[in-house]
Amino acid sequence: MRKRNKRQVFEHVEVLDAGAKGKTIGKAPDGRVIFLTNTVPGDIVDVQTTKKRKAYFEGIATNFHSLSDKRVAPQCQHFGVCGGCKWQHMGYEHQLRYKQKEVINNLTRIGHLDLPEASPILGAKNQYFYRNKMEFSFSDSRWLTLDEINSDQQIKDKNALGFHIPGMWDKILDIEKCHLQRDPSNAIRREIRDFSINNNLSFFNPRNQSGLLRTLMIRTSSNGELMVLLQFFKNDIEKINLLLNHVIKVFPEITSLQYVVNQKKNDTIYDQEVICHSGRDHIIEEMEGLQFKINAKSFYQTNAEQAYELYKITRDFAGLTGTEIVYDLYTGTGTIAQFVSKKAKKVVGIEAVPEAIADAKTNAMANGVKNVDFFAGDMKKILNQDFITANGVPDVIITDPPRDGMHQDVVKQILTISPKRIVYVSCNTATQARDLALMKDDYVVEKIQPVDMFPQTHHVENVVLLEKRQA
Repeated sequence: MRKRNKRQVFEHVEVLDAGAKGKTIGKAPDGRVIFLTNTVPGDIVDVQTTKKRKAYFEGIATNFHSLSDKRVAPQCQHFGVCGGCKWQHMGYEHQLRYKQKEVINNLTRIGHLDLPEASPILGAKNQYFYRNKMEFSFSDSRWLTLDEINSDQQIKDKNALGFHIPGMWDKILDIEKCHLQRDPSNAIRREIRDFSINNNLSFFNPRNQSGLLRTLMIRTSSNGELMVLLQFFKNDIEKINLLLNHVIKVFPEITSLQYVVNQKKNDTIYDQEVICHSGRDHIIEEMEGLQFKINAKSFYQTNAEQAYELYKITRDFAGLTGTEIVYDLYTGTGTIAQFVSKKAKKVVGIEAVPEAIADAKTNAMANGVKNVDFFAGDMKKILNQDFITANGVPDVIITDPPRDGMHQDVVKQILTISPKRIVYVSCNTATQARDLALMKDDYVVEKIQPVDMFPQTHHVENVVLLEKRQA
């Protein structure tokens, strides 16, 4: 061990495991954990620490003595600089194993739950080009490589259209090819970037709050429909039309071409007017004969193929026979509610976002699904005794909360309702474990099914079936 500028260097550290948030784990000579960002379990490395805490270090590998047999060559040229797809350098079978391990560790260590044997994680058929929604940012001061910084040449091409550098809100990495969304996503992004540069359309500067071009969103559907939405900082209609007319001319297959003029300090469009330039204001996603209208502000699972598998597992865990009342909490645009409705007597969906509920009602009407009702409201307030009396006591509750999990008051109300069965779908098994711990005196965990929605990342989805304990 050597000390250097108050930071420390540890030599010949074995990378032992994968940890939370895509980091890997080694051990310092004193036994403290080292969280690493650029290694794979099985590597032997020298580590330069970047942070020191009482119980652990954070660091990066600066020298590799030997490489893990779990390593593979990353497909993306931007790997290691771009903040996404942090596990591209790890074989997919090993990614799945570590995700499965994280699910069980969280449920046992955080939830202190008695668990049945979990089903093997359901891997994704497509490990690249699986996302149906991507968002990119414009910048007039792109992230420069070390070679560019050290070069004597003057850098002229400073515009970028791509992703934020991790931890740097004002730095954008210009992306040539992204492996997350299928064509023509890359072609559209590159054409918009090149045309804008050639026609002197100014790229956004978040520090100065200046420039015309702000963000680009591309959405695709499994049936080939395509939405493109550009966000502008200035309402320069001449330049806006110049770009949009060019885009629809080069890509006539675009189903929906829309734009937003947003002069706020943040990029969110949920409080902004979306203007349709060409085509219609939505695209259609299909699943088992159901059609879901998706507009620019809609939430829909970003991996549609794996979402179908996730929903089938959820429906199977619910064990419906056609006689049950089902509550679908955090229903979003009502996709799960409609998906399970064929096998239920009645489904009640609840969601906090009014626009999502409006979409849910529209989709249900278009699909001819008549045994679903949707309600907008704060979950911990709307799910009260009056609501239960009006809509019926649920036999099954399906809950798919955001990453923060369920509010403690919602958990208490579920326990008061006391349904026979609860299906808990989660994108964060740490908060899922916390919530399940609050229910373990009343419910037993019967089934566990992890699902990989996001290959090449550390993220994992998990479905848990809870059955009411016998008195």
